Amino acid sequence: MQELDDYDKMLLRLLQQNNRLTFEELSAQVNLSVSAIQRRITKLRSTDIIEADVSIISPKAAGIGTACVVDVVLHEGSSKAIDKFKAAMQQCTEVAQCYYVTGTYDFVLIVNTRDMAHFEAFSKKYLMDNPNLKHFYTHVVMDKVKVTYGVAL
Repeated sequence: MQELDDYDKMLLRLLQQNNRLTFEELSAQVNLSVSAIQRRITKLRSTDIIEADVSIISPKAAGIGTACVVDVVLHEGSSKAIDKFKAAMQQCTEVAQCYYVTGTYDFVLIVNTRDMAHFEAFSKKYLMDNPNLKHFYTHVVMDKVKVTYGVAL
């Protein structure tokens, strides 16, 4: 992984806040030439320091009314069982995030559904009917107190 200098960090902070800033706008804020900005951003993308340029869509606009955090415990912790669960979650459109974790649980999921009926259908199909799933615990999100997509630099 390449070492980030102060200019790279400034660029990344600005792009995390608004990735639609033009090279000219970035140049003025970072105090580097437009061509230097272009070279740096190209390098940050090609080295996967910038993993993606995305638009974050409002869940409400997409018809999402219920978010849940789901803790999952598998019966068996073999690599095959874990890989099978990972693959299933990667294919599931309701799962926004899936973390394989240490501790009491094997996985922590962030699940977005239209409503509780949709969550019930999801949980039956992907959790209750999974023969290797021992337990799952659901936390229904009442309020998103803090959600950030950036990383501290």
